[in-house]
Amino acid sequence: MRIRSHRPRAVLALVAAALLGVAGCDASGDGSSAAHSTVAGRPSPKPSPLWNRSPHSVAAVGDSITRGFDACTVLSDCPEVSWATGSDTRVRSLAVRLLGPEGAAERSWNYAVTGARMADLPEQMERAVAEKPELVTVMVGANDACRSSVPAMTSVARFRAAFQDAMSTLREELPKTQVYVSSVPDLKRLWSEGRGNPLGKQIWKLGICPSMLADADSLGSRAALRRARVQDRVEQYNKVLGDVCAKDRRCRFDGGAVFGFRFGTDQLSHWDWFHPSRDGQARLAELAYQVVTARQPLV
Repeated sequence: MRIRSHRPRAVLALVAAALLGVAGCDASGDGSSAAHSTVAGRPSPKPSPLWNRSPHSVAAVGDSITRGFDACTVLSDCPEVSWATGSDTRVRSLAVRLLGPEGAAERSWNYAVTGARMADLPEQMERAVAEKPELVTVMVGANDACRSSVPAMTSVARFRAAFQDAMSTLREELPKTQVYVSSVPDLKRLWSEGRGNPLGKQIWKLGICPSMLADADSLGSRAALRRARVQDRVEQYNKVLGDVCAKDRRCRFDGGAVFGFRFGTDQLSHWDWFHPSRDGQARLAELAYQVVTARQPLV
């Protein structure tokens, strides 16, 4: 009997509570359903872009080209004209274009070494990692092909393994740092452009890229075959650079832009007619800037 006597009261209580709830929503004009609508109406936050077209700092690794070798004085580095981090106003390096002159002076580092080969890149990358840069530039490989002879060139397998090692060194510490990878220049074109200069050929005899530049005036079949083998190895290196970079979501290869650039006499050092001049360094900076700031990576 007590159960029956309490049931009407319980029903009345539930009804009253429901009415109060409805009244509360109506009175405020902002009940739970309206609040839910407000939350749902907020624009969803945009995901951070995978590639930052305006990195805050730059570190460079690589070889003599990134050190500005022979661009200012004979057989000497000139890092102030480096395409990657230099301060020269005529070059407008990648760092200057991205960070401005003051920013480049404070937040860019050049760890490239003249004569470096791909096997040296992991150690350079360790030094770059210590700066925690948002972008690392890589230009290396010419010295792997520029050896004393064709058999002395770095094998493609070792080239690949060393590049993968360098990328792993970076990723272990800086998983979100971006990487710009330049293709190896067209060494055969550099021979073709520079071999008409007597001074350049004399400097070549001091040991600059003998696998390609030795016997510069010889057009015989043996010399032609040697140069073709060097050129083929450079093209294989560039394929490795593109393949390894493509497996990293924060890496951009230049798509062969540097290899395909037609360096002329104005873009070559007037000391050795092989390394880039100031003008050549400026062109390299422009090519890099186009890749780094592109909305979509080059294919």
